[in-house]
Amino acid sequence: MPATDAVCPGCGRRSGRVHSRYERCLSDQGIGGRQTLLRLRIRRFFCDDSACDRRTFAEQVPGVTTPYARRTPLLHDILEKIALALGGRPGARMTRHLAFPVSRTTLLRLIRAMPVPEPGTVTVVGVDDFAFRKGHDYGSIVVDMHTRRPVDLLPDRRADSFADWLRTHPGAEVICRDRASGYAEGARHGAPEAIQVADRFHLLYNLTQAVDRVVRAHRKCLQDRPAHEAVAQPAPPAGSRDGRRAELTRQRHAEIHALHGKGIGTTAISKALNLDGKTVRRYLRTSTPDDLITDMLPRARELDEHAAYLAARWQQGCTNAARLTTELRDRGYRGSERSVRRLLHTWRSGAIAPAAMTTSTPKPRQVTRWIIQPAADRTERDNADLNRILHRCESLRTTDNLVSDFAGMLRHRQGQHLDTWIAQAQTSSVTPLAGFAAGLLKDYDAVRNGLTLGWNSGAVEGNVCKLKSIKRQMYGRANFDLLRRRVILAE
Repeated sequence: MPATDAVCPGCGRRSGRVHSRYERCLSDQGIGGRQTLLRLRIRRFFCDDSACDRRTFAEQVPGVTTPYARRTPLLHDILEKIALALGGRPGARMTRHLAFPVSRTTLLRLIRAMPVPEPGTVTVVGVDDFAFRKGHDYGSIVVDMHTRRPVDLLPDRRADSFADWLRTHPGAEVICRDRASGYAEGARHGAPEAIQVADRFHLLYNLTQAVDRVVRAHRKCLQDRPAHEAVAQPAPPAGSRDGRRAELTRQRHAEIHALHGKGIGTTAISKALNLDGKTVRRYLRTSTPDDLITDMLPRARELDEHAAYLAARWQQGCTNAARLTTELRDRGYRGSERSVRRLLHTWRSGAIAPAAMTTSTPKPRQVTRWIIQPAADRTERDNADLNRILHRCESLRTTDNLVSDFAGMLRHRQGQHLDTWIAQAQTSSVTPLAGFAAGLLKDYDAVRNGLTLGWNSGAVEGNVCKLKSIKRQMYGRANFDLLRRRVILAE
């Protein structure tokens, strides 16, 4: 039974005097794979309040109609969720399968019409950058660490932009960030009373980079036997630290440090010397050029895995390359016969003795992973290989001890031992770790808070990954306002 009157949306007064009737056609969600249309006969009423601006008004069916809408509220909510989850073209394809087709522009218009909620007071703020175009344009994502949801996106990662956001949204007590100096400066200016917390993941990542430089500088210590006894590789050339490449490295290191000593910035140095900015920063991080010069060791090849078998067959008198290659194929060798022939030629000429390496040389990245990993997470063989390498090299042994101490502080949040660790790293003979310790001193308060407090930027990193997924769905063609709404409003 229809109602006999309706409420005027202008003044709120009820009226039962009918002015006219008309039909409305609204789209609803599909039923049984078929498109559904609702045809309603709507009444228009007179408004009897002389003070009201409306002379007539149309009645609304609760839960079915809204003013000027051509879809039911149920279908409107479904389309908003599809638009936020899939975007324009993918969402339009999905609506065709669900029997209520709309265009991609309609879905994008729905997103832009959705209001962005105000973040309110965010007491614990997480911030990190993301790339619009990697290496060129970057933005910033701001996360409420209590709800672990993004509250805003900034179009750049400059310090003043982050400081302005903090001033506009006062109340921040803790700011979780990475090691970037821009966010540190923005936090100091925008919320000087807030506690800054350096992310533990980035601390461990920076430590891993320093350890990797140490391991690569001592790659000769990774070999179990001298290089000239390797089956498939000749010995590295003598004086590899005195060649043309080493001379160029020393010259470039002196030029970069000379310009930096005059107060010239990294960008100006890169333009003056025609170098990439990352290269200039890598040279500035090292105090001596010898830290950048490493011995060029030959790369391991597939034939090395069959070294013992080849050496045994050579001792038995089999010197035919084609026959040995056929035998190696049965053992899983996938290389060429030319490699086998070249190896046999070096054995015949006496350049390399036909002796097999007992163990393969681990790669620097693998040794770095062993040092960073807790001992309990390594296999028995990994522990044995690492102990054998550490026994040969004092620098790597010192590095392993320092990394173990720092990892213990990080995992158990024992920031009170940070001063002792920094002193040990700076007095050690390991230059990359001394540089890492010097970097910790520049951001000392945030680093100590990160090693002491329970806050961490894990939720921020997770939201950055989600943002990247949304950005790739849009193929880089959408504007910043659309990306901001999809990130903030997505469930």
